Amino acid sequence: MRCTGESSSSIDVTSESSYDDKPTPSLSITVSDRHFTMNRSSTCHSETQSGDDFHICTQCDKRFSSHSGMRRHMNIHKDKYKCTECGKCCQSGHDLATHRRSHSGEKPFECTVCSKRFAQSGNLLVHSRIHSGEKPYKCNVCEMTFSQSEQLNTHMRVHTGDKPYQCLLCNKCYAHSCTLQRHKRREHSIRRPYHCPYCGKRNTRQMYHVCIR
Repeated sequence: MRCTGESSSSIDVTSESSYDDKPTPSLSITVSDRHFTMNRSSTCHSETQSGDDFHICTQCDKRFSSHSGMRRHMNIHKDKYKCTECGKCCQSGHDLATHRRSHSGEKPFECTVCSKRFAQSGNLLVHSRIHSGEKPYKCNVCEMTFSQSEQLNTHMRVHTGDKPYQCLLCNKCYAHSCTLQRHKRREHSIRRPYHCPYCGKRNTRQMYHVCIR
């Protein structure tokens, strides 16, 4: 979780965990006038606030804001949790067990409403909100609610004006990855993926070509 200001206002978020079928219980703390309701994120924030510099991996120079995050990452370089099928190295035994399901096709988590199955409990949790209508993530600016934390993070760019996706060809910036991809296809690519079934003409944009027969 990244801090962007000293405001004491808070967003009440219950974190999703892939370790069980329920949201991880929240822990509310206040550090340097910032209020948190996320369990592990608050711990990491406390470590960052301790005055320590970024923790840098000696193997790949990746930077971490907490020592615990770097220590978990180091398991990748130690080959401690390595997949025997594809050689991928994971950060934990749980991550490795989850990864192995991509090879076996195992989906042990089943929706009790529609019987759809999932490889990860976190995916089942998100799916279950389709049936329940639950939207636990609330914007503290406009009070819109969302079923997934990532949806809230994306929505917040409407208020912050953040545009993290930049075109390397013309330096234009966009709030969403899909918008950047559409821009690159329309402005910088010679590809014409949309084909008119009537005249055979190819276009960069769908529904922008009107064929008069």
